[in-house]
Amino acid sequence: MEYISVFDMLKIGVGPSSSHTLGPWRAAEQFLAEVKQLHIFDKITKVTIDLYGSLSLTGIGHATDLAVMLGLSGADPEYVPIEDISSIIETIKSKGELHLGNERMVSFSMKEDIHFNKNFLPFHANGLTFSASYENKVYESTFYSIGGGFVVKEETPDKIENLDQTTHFPFPIDRADELLQYCVAENKMISEIVYENEKVLRSDQEIHTELLRIWNTMLECIYIGCHTEGILPGGLNVRRRAYDTYEKLKSGLPYNNPQEWLETIRQTKVYFRQILKWVSCFALSVNEVNASLGRVVTAPTNGSAGVIPAVLMYYLTIENHKAGEKEIKQFLTVAGVIGSIFKKNATISAAMGGCQAEIGVSSAMAAAALCELMGGTPAQVLMAAEIAMEHHLGLTCDPIGGLVQIPCIERNTMGAVKAINAAELALDTDPKNAKVPLDKVVDTMWRTAQDMNNKYKETSEGGLAVAVNLADC
Repeated sequence: MEYISVFDMLKIGVGPSSSHTLGPWRAAEQFLAEVKQLHIFDKITKVTIDLYGSLSLTGIGHATDLAVMLGLSGADPEYVPIEDISSIIETIKSKGELHLGNERMVSFSMKEDIHFNKNFLPFHANGLTFSASYENKVYESTFYSIGGGFVVKEETPDKIENLDQTTHFPFPIDRADELLQYCVAENKMISEIVYENEKVLRSDQEIHTELLRIWNTMLECIYIGCHTEGILPGGLNVRRRAYDTYEKLKSGLPYNNPQEWLETIRQTKVYFRQILKWVSCFALSVNEVNASLGRVVTAPTNGSAGVIPAVLMYYLTIENHKAGEKEIKQFLTVAGVIGSIFKKNATISAAMGGCQAEIGVSSAMAAAALCELMGGTPAQVLMAAEIAMEHHLGLTCDPIGGLVQIPCIERNTMGAVKAINAAELALDTDPKNAKVPLDKVVDTMWRTAQDMNNKYKETSEGGLAVAVNLADC
């Protein structure tokens, strides 16, 4: 298997979904690169998009249609100003044309040129095909959004980004037992082993800068969520709760930016109820921003983006007031490698495995990362990840109205709390007494995913999605 970097698992993008928004957006960018490489970009007169399977069934609620238009327009999800998104979409709608690659105009109708096909393509549940018309010819290209913002083509299913397959890594990691063996042999922590691999791809300064950029994006997301009130878009009339919770918890001390705000939280009460409320508030805030097409970090997906920042924020504001950049980088590095093990051996796509593949994986990532920061051995760190996932096995994905809101937002609070508990259980356990290794629970999650009825895999055709409808809301 190919190496999956921490920066593959923790991507900066736009909500509400990594597989249904960020992935299709990136697929559109790759399609533009293809037609340019084939020297037909300047000849294109029309572009149409066919969405299949889960992308079709819940595409509207996940803004898949908007994502492909934004990608074709040349906007980058990592850097496009959030406030520009609505104006780009409105311009396409009102003028009936799309600024292809931000270079040339082509006619485009949102209603006529985006097709929703409920049938599933055999390769993956999230398929989409771009068709470009030029000189009485049509060029077609099909992509698959496989979760976490990863996009592949059927002929290159294992290709991650543009990584040279000849790149040598000192500690190639596919399974958890391999990671543990490296730690024992080298007498290193998990974060140290992963860091050595990351140094093959980036300089020390680049790793430092990018990890902190990821954290600062997370922190800003929490900050925005806690300071924004109102109703989430989409028709469910879901009221933002992070703002209300924060108003009851805040210290009253002044602050001018997210970092100063973090310092004020460190001075609040830390009774058990307050801790639970803070952790829930952090998680809610991220996923409310995500539901509003805000900028978040896939961790490992957008739908589960609140768990990791909530647990890291818990550590920084409640558990260790002296923690700073070193601990932040350590936490994100451990979380990233745990996520990569799940991605390689199971799935992080709810369309393939239900919500266990998103909240379950994010909880495992956060539990492992917290455990190492709390002084856990590598064996205990892996045990923490196992415990967290074990208690998410079988979790379905059945979003009401196809929106990443109910039950998705609350599930991030539960995943964060379980992660903290899993880390504490692992810290109090001798790994020699553990009955279930992490690799076994990863394999079990994948088998459970394969056994799960498709209507519980991000289709909105089962569970809460049919028991509760928009009319009830």
